[in-house]
Amino acid sequence: MTLQKKQDRIIWRKGQAFIQIEAWGPDALRVRGALNLQLSDDDPLSALLTPPPASPEISIGRRKARIRNGALAAEIDEKGFIRFVNTVTGEEVLEEFRPPLPHPHRRFIASMDSDHFGVQMRFKAYEGERFYGLGQQQHGLLDQKGAVIDLLQRNGEVIIPFLFSSRGYGFLWNNPAVGRVELGRNHTRWIAESTKKLDYWITLGASPAQILQRYVDATGHAPMMPEWASGFWQCKLRYETQEELLAIAREYKKRGLPLSVIVIDFFHWPHMGEWRFDSADWPDPAGLVRELDEMGVKVKVSVWPTMNFDSAYFQEARERGLLVETNRGVLATRLMTDANAPGSTIPLAYYDATNPEARAWLWERIREGYYQHGIKIFWLDVGEPELIPDDPDNLRYHLGNGLAVTNIYPMMHARAFYEGLRSEGEEEILTYNRSAWAGSQRYGAAVWSGDIPSTFETLQTQVRAGLSIGLSGIPWWASDIGGFYDGDPQDPVFRELMVRWFQYSVFTPILRLHGYRKPGDIERFWERGGANEVWSFGDEVYGLLVQQLFLRERLRPYIMRLMADASATGAPPMRPLFFHFPEDEAAWRIEDSYLFGPDLLVAPILQWGQRRRQVYLPSGASWRDAWSDQIFEGGQWITADAPLSHIPLFLRDDAHLPIREVD
Repeated sequence: MTLQKKQDRIIWRKGQAFIQIEAWGPDALRVRGALNLQLSDDDPLSALLTPPPASPEISIGRRKARIRNGALAAEIDEKGFIRFVNTVTGEEVLEEFRPPLPHPHRRFIASMDSDHFGVQMRFKAYEGERFYGLGQQQHGLLDQKGAVIDLLQRNGEVIIPFLFSSRGYGFLWNNPAVGRVELGRNHTRWIAESTKKLDYWITLGASPAQILQRYVDATGHAPMMPEWASGFWQCKLRYETQEELLAIAREYKKRGLPLSVIVIDFFHWPHMGEWRFDSADWPDPAGLVRELDEMGVKVKVSVWPTMNFDSAYFQEARERGLLVETNRGVLATRLMTDANAPGSTIPLAYYDATNPEARAWLWERIREGYYQHGIKIFWLDVGEPELIPDDPDNLRYHLGNGLAVTNIYPMMHARAFYEGLRSEGEEEILTYNRSAWAGSQRYGAAVWSGDIPSTFETLQTQVRAGLSIGLSGIPWWASDIGGFYDGDPQDPVFRELMVRWFQYSVFTPILRLHGYRKPGDIERFWERGGANEVWSFGDEVYGLLVQQLFLRERLRPYIMRLMADASATGAPPMRPLFFHFPEDEAAWRIEDSYLFGPDLLVAPILQWGQRRRQVYLPSGASWRDAWSDQIFEGGQWITADAPLSHIPLFLRDDAHLPIREVD
């Protein structure tokens, strides 16, 4: 076993195994390890950007080495155990787990048929520690201590392996391999099922905001969100024709209602994988865009990464090696209902977003089919990629085996559109994605919470999901207002759910009404679902939703300030209470209310029939009820009224926002 300094890093070796520790951004360190592998900083599987130059302090002793980078230091002993220390306070930040018996805390499990390994890494557990982030899950937890998370992209579950700890550090498992993280009481364990190396990154911050800023400095900042994106987006499954879509937009304008974006969902194409309009139903896309532009409305189009074998471009993509294959050379496929032959199914292949040539090729098809007509906003559905069943071990991408690389697919897919739009000179770039990975934000990726049921229980889950993904570096997020599946516009419970979900969504980064509405048959989803416009749920609901539309309009200048902050610092618009009040112990336990920017506390109504709720107001500020102007000192629970017309809102200290029309 040896410890040595090599340039600006520490190297520990034992036989073929080695660990390398180096500075990687302010107050941050990167740890990599492998068996007999030459590391490269030019790694397409890494979420980390090239850091600024650093001059860490390094000392090598006979039994221990130490590297210090600002407020964070790592000590590694002769057996290879690493301990991280806060150099300002002298306190331990995190330590690799030391088992009571001589078992390995760090394992490389060899594969018999490749140069990959299964990697397991264990860390010490700390009493009272809370974990946040990890992308977006549907388990309904904000504090994820005690949870076990599969590291595999799925519809509704977005894997971003970044943890924010209440102990004052951020941790990135910098590996897109399929695996698992176990946040146990006895230890934390990260698992990659197939990879060439261990790779993780850790940073310190004096506050939650600083930790998140360190993370986005390392993985990329979101661009400035376009102003149009802060308005109202109208969508349903699905508008079948150009005239139907225009009729809806005209009706919004006739009624004098705000509308920023209207969405064209799937099956507007001749065949899946022909990224263009079916001229029978969409005869004049350029004319469609012109008329909507005159109304001040943008068009967003659904794009899938899938190809029907009968589509016009399939053979070219197949012959050029631009599709995801299996390890036996057969195409990776999923079965889907054939829109042209109801009752039958067809196989669909996936283009390979990890292949730069495939990304450039796809953009050419998008440019020809959509961009030339003036369409610049794209909805990247099914971008996990959603393969059913989940068999990533049988996939072969340009960048490697599915077990090793599949979680990076959604980031590379967003990159195809970002780079394509940039090549056309576009600067306001936003794609709407069902999945993401660490660093997706730098490609203008907004995320929504996937295909979720229309229930109050699901609404409760979305509050936690939105806060979690914001703490994972993705500031642009939304959920389908009312949920996606099974909402019945005639059902009084669903009508109330629609009101409460809309009231919550006004205070999320993106306000989009979408869903498959009854009457309809979910097994025949290629046909239109029921009506899903704000006037579709009865007169009482319509009046309440109109009030919310205009509340959103009044708040848009404030929202754009939050978006500028998100781009500059990584601070998400939706923030847990502890984000601004970390000294208030109670704020760390609140999961059903949040801050929308620094000045507004939002307490959504998450249960049917609820007309009042308990709200915790953090200490360190005073809080004014936005509806009654009553002032409360922080550090207490209060009972807030919540008539169907509004949810509880509280303004911080002397903040003034146009919540009420009289303002």
